[in-house]
Amino acid sequence: MEEKALTFETAIGQLAEIVKKMEQGETPLDESLQLFEQGVHLTKVCNDLLDGAQQKVEVLMKQEQE
Repeated sequence: MEEKALTFETAIGQLAEIVKKMEQGETPLDESLQLFEQGVHLTKVCNDLLDGAQQKVEVLMKQEQE
């Protein structure tokens, strides 16, 4: 899925599914590595989306104070 098409909720949901699958401990090593790589990417997407939301809140708070 394309990064811009991901919402925070979608990305965090996919990340939760990856964690659940990996915690079962039944995935082969190659698949586990692929899931881990995907999880790292989704974590970055979530962090970027949260950073963007935080910046918007800061702008709105600054505007409110003026």
